[in-house]
Formats: sequence, structure tokens, C-alpha cells
Amino acid sequence: MRTWLNLTAAAAPPKIRAMKAKRVISASSSRFAAQLFNLITVAVLMISLTALLLGKLLASHKIGFLPFVLSLPPVMLWLGASIFVYASIAHHPNPRAAHFNKWAGYRFYGVMGSLVVIGPAIYGLLDGWQGLMLVLGLAVLIIVPWALYDIYKAAREPWQDITIEVAINE
Repeated sequence: MRTWLNLTAAAAPPKIRAMKAKRVISASSSRFAAQLFNLITVAVLMISLTALLLGKLLASHKIGFLPFVLSLPPVMLWLGASIFVYASIAHHPNPRAAHFNKWAGYRFYGVMGSLVVIGPAIYGLLDGWQGLMLVLGLAVLIIVPWALYDIYKAAREPWQDITIEVAINE
């Protein structure tokens, strides 16, 4: 005789609970996360502006494209790398760190996106390295003061250590 397996009457398997460990995120780590996007943005824009001016000083009429070649790579590299920095801080456990990061991203991406649209027209006003200086100068004048103010505000913020629970995979 055949025995049938009754699957409906079986008890449900016990729930598997993930092991959790407590981790502490220090106040200085949260503060650094809040300032990181702004710090790198200021550094990159100042390097790019310096490279533009240095390129103009070194360039002769034969290599007039040198200021452009020197000033563009830092901004382009940061534009790509900033996406990873922004995404890594966007989900920070400290909501204030995420808030500072969000506004730094709004500023940087908003200005750079606007300059993609209106930059060619501004560049066309003066043409050559002066047009590029005007476009880059606008980016620096708009982004850098706000970024420095945010860095200052984050430094003055009363940061506290945060304890979070992290799942341990075995």
C-alpha cells in the first residue's frame, strides 16, 4: 500500500533570525561624511581654476588649447566620481550628514547642469580661454562660497555618536 505525504499538516519551519552586531559611528565620522562632498568639490574647482590660469601663462599662440586641456579633466573626473561619493553618503545613518550631502549635490549638479545648457552661449560671448574663464568662474563663484559655508556649519553642528545594528552573514 502507498503512503501519501501530507504536506498541509506539517508545521511551519522555524524563522531564521539574522544575527546582529552593534556598531558605533563616531561623531567625527558623521561630521566628515557631512563635509566630504563639499570639501572635494571646492578642491576640484580650485584646482581646475588654477590649471586654467597656469595653462594660460604657459600657453603660446601655437598651443592655445592648453588652458582648456588643463582645466577640464579635474571637473570631469569629479563629475563622475561625485556620483559614487554622493550615493555612499546619501544613506548615511545620521540624517544630518545625509542632509548636508543632499544640498551639496543639489548645488553642484544644478550649477554644472545649468552650465551645460547656458555655458556655450556664455563661452561664445568672449571666445577662447576668456570664455572658459567666465564659465568656470561662474561655477566657482556660485558653488564655492556656499560649500565653504556648509563646511563651516557642519563643523559647528553638535554631532553625536550613533549606535546601529548591522546584520552578520554567516
